[in-house]
Amino acid sequence: MFDDFYGLEARPFQLTPDPAFYFESVTHRKALSYLGYGLAQGEGFVAITGEVGSGKSTLVAYLMATIDPGRMTAANVVTSALDGEEIVHVVARAFGVEVDGHDKASALGAIETFLHEEARAGRRSLLIVDEAQNLSITALEELRMLSNFQLGAHPLLQTLLLGQPEFRTTLMESDRLEQLRQRVIATHHLTAMQPKEVQAYIEHRLTCVGWDGNPSFDQRVFSGIYEATGGVPRRINQVANRLLLLGSVEQRTRIDSAMLTQVLDEMKHDGTIGHGHEGEDTRTAHHHPDHSLDNGVPASVAIAHEAAFASEDDGKGAARTSHAGIDAPAAIALIESALADRDAQICELQQAVVELANKAEAHEAQALEAEDPSAELVRNLEAQLAEAHERTAALEARLDEQERTLRHVLTMLIEWVE
Repeated sequence: MFDDFYGLEARPFQLTPDPAFYFESVTHRKALSYLGYGLAQGEGFVAITGEVGSGKSTLVAYLMATIDPGRMTAANVVTSALDGEEIVHVVARAFGVEVDGHDKASALGAIETFLHEEARAGRRSLLIVDEAQNLSITALEELRMLSNFQLGAHPLLQTLLLGQPEFRTTLMESDRLEQLRQRVIATHHLTAMQPKEVQAYIEHRLTCVGWDGNPSFDQRVFSGIYEATGGVPRRINQVANRLLLLGSVEQRTRIDSAMLTQVLDEMKHDGTIGHGHEGEDTRTAHHHPDHSLDNGVPASVAIAHEAAFASEDDGKGAARTSHAGIDAPAAIALIESALADRDAQICELQQAVVELANKAEAHEAQALEAEDPSAELVRNLEAQLAEAHERTAALEARLDEQERTLRHVLTMLIEWVE
């Protein structure tokens, strides 16, 4: 209805996940970075958690849209309260595997055969488990057992777990999941969007469906939407949908705060949105960092992440000590040490170049003095040149690796400051 009135090509605030509407907020950009890192390892588990409507499914849909199906086979499972045997059969069906019989052993054998075939065809296999908080401990253990399938030394299956905050608690605290925790190589907890991101989010989704500025929005509407929704994407979609519907009914070309008040009152009355500040819990989530992502993440990145989220409660700015015992000064010292190491490597590289140039000049002078340079002299020169090139290449590789690590650390610190 309102899409026709405003000349939009489709509904901009649909509630179902659609990668075409993916919006890269700060928390989603971090999650995508950790997802990319985790998938690059090709093994173990990656866990993404977040409140209902925080955008977990949209994030994964966007990621999967960028993956070449010729190189990776992905299966998606949305779970209910499944036990260990049931989850195995569900996984088999998700990969399109036919199982002879209804016992777990047959299902496991069929899955392993399928994974071997995919690996021999040059494709990796990824299992995406949504609503993982519904799984029993035995089902999670069965998923861990599936990660044991290997072809030689290469793992055959990687698993992405998506769940609500209670799953994160279960994963981190259950004494029955220690072996699974050791297989988790990266995790991230999606928080709500920041207040300044709400306007960009709404305008982004409108632009995706051909928005040309009609309707326009009073600036106070965006802050009001944040207060009502706490910055949770699905809640924002609900409110924005109702706003556009009201605007089309009243044939308004500008959405103002009075309309927002009317919509919120109607939504509270019909129970679509709760009374009071719905986003209180999710807003405070910005001040509680995710301490669980250092499993498998390079040490410099994990340490910097821990130190970056120093407590703001201390007026002197003292950093909170992380679970690894690392604070902000330690992270700064780490970066300074890395920079010093990089400078030393640059000096070493420069010295190698100077030595190479000096040797070349010396041999050139020696060759000029002799009317007929010997073959032995030429061979010596070539060998020394090759050795110098190898040394230079090795130093350049070390510099590149150091640069990548520093960029990652500094990017995370800058994002926290922003």
